Amino acid sequence: MVSDLRSIERFAVTQKITLMVNRYEIRELRPDGSTGDLLAFAQQKRLAFKEEVTFYADENRTEPVFSFKARQRLDLGATYDVQDATGQTIGWFRKDFGKSLLRSSWHMGFANSPVELFGTERNKNVAIARRVWEFLPVLSDLPSPFVFHFDFTDPDGTVLLSSQRKRSLRDRYEVEVPGARLDGRLAAAMAVALDALQSR
Repeated sequence: MVSDLRSIERFAVTQKITLMVNRYEIRELRPDGSTGDLLAFAQQKRLAFKEEVTFYADENRTEPVFSFKARQRLDLGATYDVQDATGQTIGWFRKDFGKSLLRSSWHMGFANSPVELFGTERNKNVAIARRVWEFLPVLSDLPSPFVFHFDFTDPDGTVLLSSQRKRSLRDRYEVEVPGARLDGRLAAAMAVALDALQSR
């Protein structure tokens, strides 16, 4: 199951809301847009001093396969390390707090590599509209009507990861990793973080 995720080019992330934790299903995404086999099941503890999300091989959470965790406590600019089941670092990501004031932006990198990807919201107008919505009293308590997309590019401008939010009752994202040139575990961690940490 994990080997499939490492080299996958398309998958879907769907949020499952429960009382004390946020949970996410990562499933194969078929050409017709339907979902297939479960690739991983993620769980985020709420109200934790140090953000951490663990990904499991199954919905019963019997076998942890990878995770991401903040290096610092309650830090808006915290760096998150993505690690495999043995604790080896796969990569990392960090929100660019300054640039995110108008347009959410992230940096992402790989273990033992100087290459860094930059990810930002595709549509600047949607990014601004989302912020206006969040600041209005009454409206901020309602689900956001805006569909937003993120693209992550390498220094040459090549897109290595895209995440597109779809219209649905639960948060749902379609994620593409062109050519599977990015470890799917790092891609899945970033995709979940874009939902779980978006308001940080």
